[in-house]
Amino acid sequence: MGGRVWQAHRHAERLLRDAQLLGLGQLDLATCLHELAELAAATRDGSRAVLRLEVRREWDGLPRLVGSLRAWGDDPPVWRAVTSPLAHPGPTPTSRAKSTERSVYLIALDAARAAGADDALLFDGAGFLVEAARTHLIVASPDGSLRTPPLTRGGVAGIARAVLLDREAALRETDLSAADVAAARELIAVNAVRGARAITQLDGCPIGDARPGPWSQRLARALEADC
Repeated sequence: MGGRVWQAHRHAERLLRDAQLLGLGQLDLATCLHELAELAAATRDGSRAVLRLEVRREWDGLPRLVGSLRAWGDDPPVWRAVTSPLAHPGPTPTSRAKSTERSVYLIALDAARAAGADDALLFDGAGFLVEAARTHLIVASPDGSLRTPPLTRGGVAGIARAVLLDREAALRETDLSAADVAAARELIAVNAVRGARAITQLDGCPIGDARPGPWSQRLARALEADC
């Protein structure tokens, strides 16, 4: 919005890191930042849009940046979620990278849409929460703690999650079971596009008192802050 990309340096740095992790080649940080700025120029009129910058390896073996822009679209301020019918595959050498290999996430999203929900939670084979199909998850527990699954469970290294770990001292990485999620006072979905969204219903059952709580509002403000 306003010709700017939220957390542009973090996005560019992740692009470089993931390209190397996935064997796509080495990129230049300044070039990535320039491409992001070029995409964001379309929002100088104050509009909002979703920017996408991909790395592709072309026929000559060199990495290429491919950008796209799509309309912002609307999401409800409060979300509902379901549990994915498939288990998360768990950690791999490249699981922290954001890639186009998203079959597990697409199946989870299809399940969410079929149920009229906004996202789907992914648990691993041991029953621990990993992430959601399009967001990361934060649990405000009855004991007052604020928790998010560790990336060692296989989740993608998301920008919004990293920002909140830097900005919110109460947030800790710990394993979370299905029982922990069901008992949560608040369940909050976060990503770089939507910010923070309170999930007030999971699999048809209420989370907490079934309305946005203080933590969802506090985390939303933290993500709305300038870089």
